[in-house]
Amino acid sequence: MSKIAVVYWSGTGNTKAVAQAVADGIQAKGGEAVLFTAPEFGPEQMDDFSAIAFGCPSMGAEQLEESEFEPMFSACETKLASKKIALFGSYGWGDGEWMRTWEERCGEDDARLTWESVICNGYPDEDALAACEALGGSLV
Repeated sequence: MSKIAVVYWSGTGNTKAVAQAVADGIQAKGGEAVLFTAPEFGPEQMDDFSAIAFGCPSMGAEQLEESEFEPMFSACETKLASKKIALFGSYGWGDGEWMRTWEERCGEDDARLTWESVICNGYPDEDALAACEALGGSLV
């Protein structure tokens, strides 16, 4: 059975709802999903999981949340090479530039993105939740 971490930061609950949908998709495909908030996760845990889904909303000028998520993700980057990962998040403005930048960053780290990243505007609707479940399933 695949053991997959779902690591997220959520300020309003939107990205938390997306994280739960990703976990549901993992479990629907027979994997074991373990949910973590950003402060609960670090590079020392990376080797415990066959794959990791990272989720963060767009903040400020379309960037990752700076006080908890960014420091955790930066610390984990040294272990991303060849790691199976997926990215997700929510936004309230902009066009998803933060996600494109994040995907490029992961590519530079030689991470293996398993699925097209999922972003939703505001609280996830049924289509966004289904996309998140598919993203989770891709990690199994």
